[in-house]
Amino acid sequence: MQVYLVGGAVRDTLLGRSFTERDWVVVGATPQEMLSRGYQQVGKDFPVFLHPQTKEEYALARTERKTARGYHGFEFDTRADVTLEQDLARRDLTINAMAMTPKGVLVDPYGGRRDLDDRILRHVSPAFEEDPVRLLRLARFAARFAPLGFRVADETLDLLREMVAKGEVDALVSERVWAEFAKALAEPVPSEFIRVLRACGALVRLFPELDRLFGVPQRADYHPEIDCGLHTLMVLDEAVKLSAEREVRFAALMHDLGKADTPGDVLPSHHGHEGRSVGRVQELCARVRVPAAFRDLAVLAAKYHTHCHRVFELRTATVLELLEGAGAMRRPERFEQFLLACMADARGRLGFDSTPYPQADFLRAVLMAVRAVPVQPLLAAGLQGLDLAAALRLRRLEAVALVRAERTWPDKTSS
Repeated sequence: MQVYLVGGAVRDTLLGRSFTERDWVVVGATPQEMLSRGYQQVGKDFPVFLHPQTKEEYALARTERKTARGYHGFEFDTRADVTLEQDLARRDLTINAMAMTPKGVLVDPYGGRRDLDDRILRHVSPAFEEDPVRLLRLARFAARFAPLGFRVADETLDLLREMVAKGEVDALVSERVWAEFAKALAEPVPSEFIRVLRACGALVRLFPELDRLFGVPQRADYHPEIDCGLHTLMVLDEAVKLSAEREVRFAALMHDLGKADTPGDVLPSHHGHEGRSVGRVQELCARVRVPAAFRDLAVLAAKYHTHCHRVFELRTATVLELLEGAGAMRRPERFEQFLLACMADARGRLGFDSTPYPQADFLRAVLMAVRAVPVQPLLAAGLQGLDLAAALRLRRLEAVALVRAERTWPDKTSS
């Protein structure tokens, strides 16, 4: 029985990165032997065991054989004669197909160390294409390691395109797509996840609403980058700078989906794209089964981001309606997320990444003032029902007007 550290822990050790989990592979053992040593068996598809003290996962070395389309169609062989090299051969990328002995000796049969040094994401073998989830994982690794200069190997990108052409991506279920997408949103450069999917043709299959934005023009005076798809990725990059919350990043990515539906005869203007964006966001979220917290914030950003940008041009009543429509009084924490998504939109333009966004400070001040309007005096005065609502609204309008008057705010939009 031989034990090796494998996978991400080996990779990150060589990169000098911290890691939180360690996975081990066991060569030359049977399930009965593992149980006799006090390990606890878990896992349905193949034997995985928890160490009796550390509770870390120890998997028997295995090979796998494709038996059906998709990522469930596999048969596993975990006999005691399966070698370490055979186990590593079934892994996705060379940088993940290295092992290390307990004494720190590296086992690297597929050139993972070389690809780490060269900053290359390369598949181990043609068996990569047998599991379509690996395409999503590769795109996610690209998002994780983009700051280190990693790129996808040309031959691997060709293999991804073959997988898309063969329909392997179409076999992915919504839950698995969202799981990988959500993880990618937490990576340092989630826009790279989108770029890799688009480069191999998977974006149009998985997220056609996003893919359709590329090539759609915008007014150059507002958007020097012109292309709606490029703008969307720039907005996502700005959202990463502003917030680690995945909901904010998702909302930033979704906010302009309706621009792909703008009639060609009115381009490069996009009047009314907000309403069209709401519909597209709802369609994507329903299809991919996006959780409500992500969906609801994305809908708010799609619907009201233009109002936020133009808030200094809005009437006092319209400012209050923005707060009411966005549910700011009930969910101030979500409204703050909305403001961050709008700020990312304003800065996600060529040459605007450092532009101040006073709209957010103004709306924060307005919300604080509106929430501070007391209801008790109105109740004490005997107001009820519609009379109470009208009086409360009047007080809130006065609060908005006071915030607008007490500081020197811009007299027009800055984005």
